[in-house]
Amino acid sequence: MVIPGYDPDDLDERLEELLSDRDVDRYLTADERARYDEGESLVDLLSADDIRDLLDEAPTTDN
Repeated sequence: MVIPGYDPDDLDERLEELLSDRDVDRYLTADERARYDEGESLVDLLSADDIRDLLDEAPTTDN
């Protein structure tokens, strides 16, 4: 899945950071969770809406 303004590898790393404190199963089905546990990317597993929601909820750091 392509999200404008994000490199896919950077986006996957960011999603993993955002989900580290959350219940991954809230976003993934049992089949998707198994695929994630086997190494599939969150970018490939999450819907565009879920990705946008996670990014929108992420705290921002303004200097």
